[in-house]
Amino acid sequence: MAAGAGLCLVLVVGGIIWRNTLMSVPGSPASQLPLFTPGQFLPTLHNPFVELLKLISAFLIGSAITAVHRATSEHKLSSSMEQAQILLCVSGALMMVIIGDSLARAFGIAGAASIIRFRTPVDDPKDIIILFLALGMGMACGLGAFAVAGLGTAFLAIVLWYLSRSVEGDARPMIVAMTAEGGEFPANLAQEIFARHGIPFETRGITEGEIPTMKYKVDIGPGISLDQLSEELRGANGSTIRSVAWEKAKKKG
Repeated sequence: MAAGAGLCLVLVVGGIIWRNTLMSVPGSPASQLPLFTPGQFLPTLHNPFVELLKLISAFLIGSAITAVHRATSEHKLSSSMEQAQILLCVSGALMMVIIGDSLARAFGIAGAASIIRFRTPVDDPKDIIILFLALGMGMACGLGAFAVAGLGTAFLAIVLWYLSRSVEGDARPMIVAMTAEGGEFPANLAQEIFARHGIPFETRGITEGEIPTMKYKVDIGPGISLDQLSEELRGANGSTIRSVAWEKAKKKG
């Protein structure tokens, strides 16, 4: 939290103090001219160190957004989703740096992007929105609007924290399969832990033997972490549970 707040503060202060340096095109009066100038072509000149600073800022913002999303998400984020959020933020900054004030470049990048097909399904609509917002923060960095990017990142972090604390989500129906040692499954212990967290459960199957297995259908509330619940099941006093596996319960019909 301290690192994220410091990053946003530095971006806001730096964006205000060096606004003209970050948002102007050094060595070229193209930004002072209309978008279309008949018979004249002025290439956009970039300061490579300023553009590198924009990309680094986009990377840091993407990392901060991902950290907040990971801490406030109702489900565990996959490593590919976390990396996608950071890369999308950086790509937004890079696209704005490349485009500059050129309409032709904008159409060229739009045409190239239309070739790409994203077929990976995203189950949670909130993840899609955060990806879109990360792209917007990256574009702000690419434009040199560091103050806007810093304030936007801080505001987004506050909103995500507020939603995770104040907005109640739907319970997640899950199937949990647990294996134990000792020839007997500690059903009373597992059910006691479920009851302690207010988790309704229903026995779905039991396999006896040298390594007994028990399956439950449970409804996990939005504020309960599956990782913490698994650790509690394995680490409780007298627990012989050695493995805990979760999967979404299939809808009937």
